[in-house]
Amino acid sequence: MEGASNLSFYLNHPGEVSFADRPIPELQSPHDVLLAINYTGVCGSDVHFYRHGGVAGSVIQQPIVLGHEAVGTVVQVGSKVTSLLPGDRVAVEPGFPCRRCEACLSGKYNLCEDMVFAASPPYHGTLTGFFVAADDFCYKLPDHVSLHEGALAEPLAVAVHIVRLAQITPGTSVIIFGAGPVGLLCASVARVYGAATVVCVDIVQLKLDVAKEFAATHVVLPQSKDPSQNAAHILQAAGLGRAGADVAIDASGAELSIQTALHATRRGGTFVQGGMGKADISFPIMAMCMKEITAHGSFRYSSGDFKLALDLIGSGQVKVSKLITGIVNFRSAEGAIRKVSEGGVIKLLIAGPNEVVEDEFIL
Repeated sequence: MEGASNLSFYLNHPGEVSFADRPIPELQSPHDVLLAINYTGVCGSDVHFYRHGGVAGSVIQQPIVLGHEAVGTVVQVGSKVTSLLPGDRVAVEPGFPCRRCEACLSGKYNLCEDMVFAASPPYHGTLTGFFVAADDFCYKLPDHVSLHEGALAEPLAVAVHIVRLAQITPGTSVIIFGAGPVGLLCASVARVYGAATVVCVDIVQLKLDVAKEFAATHVVLPQSKDPSQNAAHILQAAGLGRAGADVAIDASGAELSIQTALHATRRGGTFVQGGMGKADISFPIMAMCMKEITAHGSFRYSSGDFKLALDLIGSGQVKVSKLITGIVNFRSAEGAIRKVSEGGVIKLLIAGPNEVVEDEFIL
């Protein structure tokens, strides 16, 4: 670590950022590991924090280091760590639960009220040189999996959790609203689970073009602001008839998409809300009730999701590298977040401050 930088990217206020050196963090537990961060992916939550100062009730009160979609290299291990060694490359599950509450003990540790989650105030994130993580929340990358691919394990775990909640089985028809990284990854995971029809819906044609090449059997550009008309158009375009899809997933958080999704779901079907948007929306409750739709909320990931995500990457069943639009140097972090907020890219990775990017994506 001699001569290495712990330069960190801070969000001070909405739209105001800075870079500052921090002391290299020390291990707090014999089960901790110290990681040199190689890459961090830009997430939609980073954009929300940058533009609005918070997301889903989590609001910054003081400067915070952003980033949580991280891959790193182990440089130091605690005295009781047996699964990792210095030099191991790992994908980081960036939330560390208490492990003792009812939610944790039931396997739903994503619902832990005492969760320590990277870049969720007051905790700092992974846009830094070095980061301390719990050893059991670090997943060693197979030798043939690149660091770039490893950085997408986190959003893939989000998609795995959504698809598992939807209980997709062979032959299922699925409509996914929102063709950003999570929506696209949901499409690919749904195909792995045997979905026969996977429809991606988005208002950006570029994203639909990517979806068609990546995993979708059908892509649809919405043509109306009326949810029921939108649903009818999508079902017709996808060849699903009037009955509707077995499963609808919202990965956008947009009110109109959520409304349309309920109208596009068949009687007795399943709806999963994965995207985050406004805290309160107008919701078609009669459509949900009269069609007896099973509705789930989905939050981050839980027991087994991250491991399965790494298995899907390692086996080549989900080709996450196709979603990487480009990689930028650490000093370009703000520009990368702005670029993602503008649209026109799928996934940008920000190199750690000690990484060298030879072919930097031009913002």
